[in-house]
Order: sequence, then C-alpha cells, then structure tokens
Amino acid sequence: MKTGKKLLAEMPENYRNNNITSTSAIGMLMKFGDVESAERIFRSMKTKNIITYGAMVK
Repeated sequence: MKTGKKLLAEMPENYRNNNITSTSAIGMLMKFGDVESAERIFRSMKTKNIITYGAMVK
C-alpha cells in the first residue's frame, strides 16, 4: 500500500489525468480499503466510464 501511494504522489500530472491510470489507482485504493483517497481521485476525474464506476463499487 505504501508503494502504491508513493507512486501516486510522485506521478506526473499528465498521467494522473489519464482515465486508465486513475481507474487503476481507484481499484488499488479500494482493494486496500482507502475509500477516502479513492473517492478523491474519482471526484477529480473529468470523464468517468462504467469501468471507473465499477472500480468504486469494489
């Protein structure tokens, strides 16, 4: 979990704005129970798709 959060913190802005990367991050955070951080990323996303919503439900 620490490694994943460190990667997110150091990730360049253009990767953070990528739906695939953001959805993967949401999935990782939800898997480890960090709902607040996952929700923060979800809310910051400009466009969401069915896969993004699915990652939030897990």
